[in-house]
Amino acid sequence: MMISTESLNALHQSVTMSSREIAEMTGNTHGEVKRLIKSLETAQRLSQPLTAWDYEAEGTVRQEYRLNKRDSVLAVARLSPAFTAEALDRWQEREKVAHLPDFTNPAEAARAWAEQFEQRQKAEQQLALFAPKAEFFDRYVTVEEESLGFRQLCKMLKVKEPDFRQFLLERNIMYRLNGTLTPHQQHLSAGRFTLRSGVGENQHAFSQARFTAKGVKWVASLWAGHIASQPKGAAA
Repeated sequence: MMISTESLNALHQSVTMSSREIAEMTGNTHGEVKRLIKSLETAQRLSQPLTAWDYEAEGTVRQEYRLNKRDSVLAVARLSPAFTAEALDRWQEREKVAHLPDFTNPAEAARAWAEQFEQRQKAEQQLALFAPKAEFFDRYVTVEEESLGFRQLCKMLKVKEPDFRQFLLERNIMYRLNGTLTPHQQHLSAGRFTLRSGVGENQHAFSQARFTAKGVKWVASLWAGHIASQPKGAAA
């Protein structure tokens, strides 16, 4: 899985502040801001190496600097101390956005789903302590219905079933038992899976493994690491 240049650029912008934005905020020209930033680099006052980024304005490709929080606040304080508070306010908003899950990333979306589910599960379990036993049982069953089966998780991660099955087998997360994917005991004990038993139409007993919220978050992280380690252009 390759990250597009557009996605990388958007991510970088969300955790930096550009010299153009500093110019707009402080009322200085962009040229003045760039010269000040360059002087800070020369004086070795910046915490990170300075890199110029291209942008287009009026049909011309120009360059700007993008600074981290410390360096951008330092630049604003040097240019116009009165705007330091505004710079900090803007960073606070940036940091809120930066902590939101990237729902275009399947693995991150899966982890976000698991975290949200766990929070709701804990809330419902707290309520259940004060509920009659029958009501507690109903709520417990409802929560269990929101665990994910193998195919559901494949869809969430946007991965082909054969590829994910092979991954689970090679990592000793699951094994085949009578042709059925079954989690190893240590992962059951860790609460990453649940096993459901039942009787099919042919009266044969069956057992189905499902990923708990904890298991979804855990295996999604493993899968993301696996994809990241693959050579560029390799199939996921």
